[in-house]
Amino acid sequence: MNWLWTVQELISVMSGRPVGNLPLGITGISIDSRTVKPGEAFFAIKGDRVDGHDYASFAVANGAGLLVISEAKLPALGRLTVPMIVVEDVLAALVKLGIAARARSQAKIIAVTGSVGKTTTKEILRQILEPSGKVHAAVASFNNHWGVPLTLARMPADCDFGVFEVGMNHPGEIRPLVKLVRPHVATITTIAAAHLGNFRDLEEIAAAKAEIFEGVEPGGAVVLNRDNSQFDFLEEAAQKAGVEHIYTFGQHAKADFRLADYENTPSGSTLWAIINGETRELRIGAPGRHIADNAMAALGVALLCGADLENAVSALRRLEAVKGRGQRHRLTVGEGSFVLIDESYNANPASMRAAIAVLATVDAKAQGRRVAVLGDMLEMGEFSAQVHEELAGPLLAAGIENVWLAGEAMAHLRDALPDSVNVFWFETTQELNEFVASAVQPGDILMLKSSLGIGFGKIVAALLDKHSPFPDTEPQN
Repeated sequence: MNWLWTVQELISVMSGRPVGNLPLGITGISIDSRTVKPGEAFFAIKGDRVDGHDYASFAVANGAGLLVISEAKLPALGRLTVPMIVVEDVLAALVKLGIAARARSQAKIIAVTGSVGKTTTKEILRQILEPSGKVHAAVASFNNHWGVPLTLARMPADCDFGVFEVGMNHPGEIRPLVKLVRPHVATITTIAAAHLGNFRDLEEIAAAKAEIFEGVEPGGAVVLNRDNSQFDFLEEAAQKAGVEHIYTFGQHAKADFRLADYENTPSGSTLWAIINGETRELRIGAPGRHIADNAMAALGVALLCGADLENAVSALRRLEAVKGRGQRHRLTVGEGSFVLIDESYNANPASMRAAIAVLATVDAKAQGRRVAVLGDMLEMGEFSAQVHEELAGPLLAAGIENVWLAGEAMAHLRDALPDSVNVFWFETTQELNEFVASAVQPGDILMLKSSLGIGFGKIVAALLDKHSPFPDTEPQN
């Protein structure tokens, strides 16, 4: 059996106490009782909102072969007959396991951070590295104090590449995470006004992102956005942290991995990249200039990790936008169809502008409308009113004449738009959801984007539930 971890390894690494008739090993690790698979260990982590110990019985019912629980909770769970490893603190035990996974790995390890594009860049790396070896990468956006240790602990001993996403909302959050990951190559996609309410300015955000340099392995490298306004600050920070090799990507003439030109196409995008002095035409199966930037960063990282360039370039063609980050659906409505662009996972001023720019490139059919369906950007603090008002400029420049809004902060955008724009504003996501359900028409292009906490995923789910996929073979604009 090809175990992820033997039970003896788990007990030793986590300083755990075995209870019951333990299996020889585990095939995986889960912290979600709903999705745990037979043969996996369920780690009963206590989070901000829920305690995994409360769901231990559900995990057992779904096939968990082993529970990892805290000593304090053992009396309450003693009735369960499933094998257990008892530890002092479950999250701390998971961190220990992550450290052990990193220590045993011979893989090239990559860390990705940035204000925008972390998950997209991670997914591009997953895809373009696969032709060159076995890849382990974080699922979803597992980039915080439990997501990073979990992703590390799940890393098979025999993988060739490990790709980790590292996020933060406040200063000091990246530092401990990157010291667990210890990347050979790290990249910062860009610095933008995300979580602005927790920082004074962009430089303070850049300083927090620059913590990633502190974990780069000796002899390692970083790949930085040469076009970003904070490049000089980041370059100096990398040098001070002792990073030996600094590379760049972007349109800048001095970029090592240079985006020479970009063209949006109905089915994705085409870019011309200068890599190692040679110009290449690259096709990507996902639209948007921001995707092209992420692809250049990923190609640079992949090359530094020893991946085959030709295979990486070929893999880009198969790239598709992921759920909540630009994924497209053509759905039936009436006698025709509409296109749903799902950008519901998260939002900040930079990603809002990027999504609006993508919407501007999509041709609406017949009498169809291009509609920006927007919700509040959270964590903007005292800058909230300003950054929401400033979205009026990109919308007008893009020629978007229909804007449907929800949330208190989006009232500022509503008031900033001229009468020439058809604006509908609602206080809650639920009210907007009901409006969208009745207002969508054949030919429409709907782009939905908000911060995750606003709940626009519910609108996407409702549209997908109500409208079946449109049975055609046309490219999805």
